[in-house]
Formats: sequence, C-alpha cells, structure tokens
Amino acid sequence: MSTTKRVSITDVAHRAQVSITTVSRVINKVPTVNKEIAGRVEEAISFLRFKPNATAQRLARGNTASSAIGFVIPGFPGIFHSFYAIELMRGIGHGCETQRLDLVFHITDGRNPLRSSFAGGLIFADIIENRSQVEDAIAEGIPCLVLNHVVKDLDVGYIAVDNFKGGAAVAEYLISLGHKRIATATGNLQTQAGLDRFEGFQKMLLKKQINFEPEYFYKGDYSRRSARLAAERFFALDNPPTAIFAASDDMALEIISVAMESGIKVPEDISVIGFDDNPAGLFGPVALTTIKQPLFSMGEEAVKVLQEFMQGKQTTPVRKVLEPELIMRESCAPPSS
Repeated sequence: MSTTKRVSITDVAHRAQVSITTVSRVINKVPTVNKEIAGRVEEAISFLRFKPNATAQRLARGNTASSAIGFVIPGFPGIFHSFYAIELMRGIGHGCETQRLDLVFHITDGRNPLRSSFAGGLIFADIIENRSQVEDAIAEGIPCLVLNHVVKDLDVGYIAVDNFKGGAAVAEYLISLGHKRIATATGNLQTQAGLDRFEGFQKMLLKKQINFEPEYFYKGDYSRRSARLAAERFFALDNPPTAIFAASDDMALEIISVAMESGIKVPEDISVIGFDDNPAGLFGPVALTTIKQPLFSMGEEAVKVLQEFMQGKQTTPVRKVLEPELIMRESCAPPSS
C-alpha cells in the first residue's frame, strides 16, 4: 500500500462497507454497535493502519476538559484582507469572548492532520481540500461544526447561506432592470459557495430565456486581482456587458475602480453587483448593490452551538441554511443601450 496517500475515515468505511458514523462509533467504543460490524471496522482499521488521535478520543469521552475552540480555515490569497474571513473571525472571536472560551486559529492547506488535542471543539470555515480533516475529527469524537458549506454525507452540523438562491436573486434583479448582456466574475469554483452562486445565477438566466455568452464569463478566485483582469476583459469586448455580477464585494469594488479608470460610468454605462454586504461598499464613489450574508452572526452562533455539543447539551447535528438578502443601492440601474 502506498504511503503517499493519507488514510482517512472514508477509506475505513469503504473497506468495512459501513457508514462513517459507524466507524466513529467503533473507534469511540460505543457499546451498541453490532459485534460483527464492529469486527469488520476493526479489521479495516488494522489493514489500512488508520490511527485516530488518542488525545482527541479522550476529549470526546470527557476525560479531559477543554475551554478552547479551534477555528480552521483554508488558506487563500489575501485572506487577511478578506471581508469574508475577517467577519467570520470577528463573529467567532466575539462568541468565544461572550462564552469565556479561548480561540485557536489555524490556517490549513488540507494536507496535514490537525493537532486536535488543542481544543474541545472545531469550527471549519468551508471545506476546500481538507475534507479528511473534518472526517478525522468526526471519527475522533470531537464536536465539530462547518460554516458556509452544506454537508449532507457526514455526521456533522453546519450553518450556511443559500448561495444558490443568492446567485439567482442577482440574475433576477438585473433582468428586472432590463439587462440582457450580463457578465459574471466568479469566486473560486472549487468552493461550494462559489459554485452555488454561479449555478444559481446561470439557471435564473436560463429560466428567464437570457443567453449566457462564454465571453461574459470569467473564472475568478474572490481576489481583487482576478476581478481587475475580468473587468479589463469585459470592457475590451466589441459588445461589452451592461451589467456584471461579482462573486464578492471586494471583487465588485475593484471592477468599479477599473470602470472609472477607463472612463466608464457606474451605473450609467455599467451596473455592478456584489455579494457579502461589506460596509466598504457604502463608502466608495458609488454605493454598492449587493447580496447580504450574515457572516458575523454565523460565526457567533457557531460558537454557541458548538459549546452545547462540548457540554453534552446538544447531541444531534444542528443544520441551518440562512436566507440571503438583496440590498439595493446605487451601483445598478436600467441599461442605457
């Protein structure tokens, strides 16, 4: 067996032909598991040389108290300038302060196992190439919660925003203003949020019988740099769009900057809409129309929910999908042509 691939709980479950939850119960020695099934799981663990974290198992059984929560977020360009990341950190930090908990911050690339003994519970911001870390935490019995990512196939709670509905709301609004040439600069399509926003946007265009031309698509990554490149490409087209949907407010603000540098007026010549409701959108040359997602309150609530798991007050995963809200300001108007 190759040593280059790290064995995860999913590998164990696949070999034993059981669910991830069952593997977790066997690892944590839950007595109600059928003996024959437990034997299959133990054989798979032995064969694959899967090694759960012993310290985390002790935490899960309540033998060691912990007053700390771990916040795990995938690293991405400009993370410390990202409204999304900063708002989640602020919300989680405020929640920890209110609940008198310590906070340990971990930026991950998803390749290395977490030293999960440092905390009594873990909050994961999205799941980008670090699914095995979530799986391992579940297997070790560590209370977990995922933010900004709907997880249907793991025994874990989540608090997320309906990004698909948010993307659809953008398209519907722009179409209602009379736009037909609508472009988008997406976020990272490897993220569930980025993909859902784009798919919601695209399907609403289809529903309203608006063609989505390939030249009106730019695959971005939430960064201002990708937004600038997208804007430069869109504005250079022979038949440029009359409206642009940017997957984040940071991207939308950069697109507005490029427009103004090019002598293009917002919203007279081009409408621009973002996603997040970053307060910075209020103080630029044009107040930004956007989709609001309650990032601060998501982080704050995550701490409360996770602490209830850590204290044994909550035993079943909490799963919430929050509604996005269209915030109409000055950066969108009917097309001039």
